[in-house]
Amino acid sequence: MSIRLYDSLHQAVVDFAPRVPGRVGIYVCGPTVQSSPHIGHVRSALVYDLWRRWFTHRGLQVTFIRNVTDIDDKILDASAGEEWYALAYRVELEFTAAYRALGLLAPTYEPRATASIAHMHALIARLIESGHAYAADDGSGDVYFDVRSWPRYGELTRQRPDDMEHAGDAPARAKRDPRDFALWKGAKATEPPSAHWQSPWGAGRPGWHIECSAMAARYLGEEFDIHGGGLDLRFPHHENELAQSSAAGHAFARHWVHNGLVTIGGQKMSKSLGNSVLARDLLATARPAVVRYWLGSAHYRSTIDYHDGVLDEAEAALDRIESFLARAARRVAGTRFADAPLTVPDEFAAALDDDLAVPQALAVLHETVRSGNAALDADDVAAVASAAAAVQAMVSVLGLDAPDDRVTDDADPARRALSILVDRLIAERRAARESRDWATADRIRDDLAAAGIVLEDTPTATDWSIDG
Repeated sequence: MSIRLYDSLHQAVVDFAPRVPGRVGIYVCGPTVQSSPHIGHVRSALVYDLWRRWFTHRGLQVTFIRNVTDIDDKILDASAGEEWYALAYRVELEFTAAYRALGLLAPTYEPRATASIAHMHALIARLIESGHAYAADDGSGDVYFDVRSWPRYGELTRQRPDDMEHAGDAPARAKRDPRDFALWKGAKATEPPSAHWQSPWGAGRPGWHIECSAMAARYLGEEFDIHGGGLDLRFPHHENELAQSSAAGHAFARHWVHNGLVTIGGQKMSKSLGNSVLARDLLATARPAVVRYWLGSAHYRSTIDYHDGVLDEAEAALDRIESFLARAARRVAGTRFADAPLTVPDEFAAALDDDLAVPQALAVLHETVRSGNAALDADDVAAVASAAAAVQAMVSVLGLDAPDDRVTDDADPARRALSILVDRLIAERRAARESRDWATADRIRDDLAAAGIVLEDTPTATDWSIDG
């Protein structure tokens, strides 16, 4: 086994070797909870859920940290008429609900920034002591990272400081360089007192970047395996995290992994364009398994585009998988092949070992479904069982085996009534066939087909489905 991943720092696919044999530590930048999650947020979260599942399948013990940024300029700006912490918690619950709906595994720990203030103070003090940070001399209480003091600044995004945009997280008047970024933001009269903490530099609150550096070190140590997040976080957030953690003497992340973004009809999602698609709205248009299939079907580093029809395509693809598994389960039930071991094909494993190549893995999955359906048509029970076991194993790795979220007969009175009627007609057709009344049997099949109901005869039963 050799898992390879694309390391953004080295800009190359590299072999992954865990820092501690048999264990993987992953830190993923979670949401800043100022507004409802959109499909870009859940796509990113799903990517690292897939990485986590694959590491686990390969026998590694994963410690998975996904933070919640619950204090930030954006949260304070969005909280007009509501306490900022109430807004943050309400939105956090929306993210959690979306994650659960999509079957994402819960993090090992999910720290909130507001619970790690003391760790941020310690990290800032360490940077000041080592000459890489300074307190503003204008009485504001701000503390800044001195980018010119760190020769490696810009290494993640391959930029020279002189070519970078100025840091816009605080006024430049007290900065030694306009690119210096805030580690601690002094209290302002326009902000609620509840958003301030006491510090050696005065009351205030943390800057965005220091939050993740402190939480990553707190929960994974000063060196860990993988830091993940969306491609839009590479600069300035991850660049600044890397600089301040390294300047403080932390080895920090061995590998940096970034997922691609989501576009809407070929355009970048943005508030100014008003084209953001919220997670709750997406989940209202299709069952969660279909949304998960679509969000995870492209390579994680690629951009995916949401447009009319994409969920229909995902629904059709997932239905082929689920229909085969249902048919196969009925055919092998009670046979000596019913307990075939669940093992993913070598080609599937090779695809996911190669920088989590899900499109290639899905190709193996669908080819296995195709061969399994052919085995069903040929009534080759051993081949059916083998294909079904492989498909079930692959579905499980991809997280598509959550409990069926389609409407059940018990939950839908109309569906329940239809089932009673169709099952009765199937029983009448079976009786007609047994009495060799082929005309009646054919008429029942034709009547059901005209209503959009397809019958499938197996050696032991007749199953039905709605065509469409």
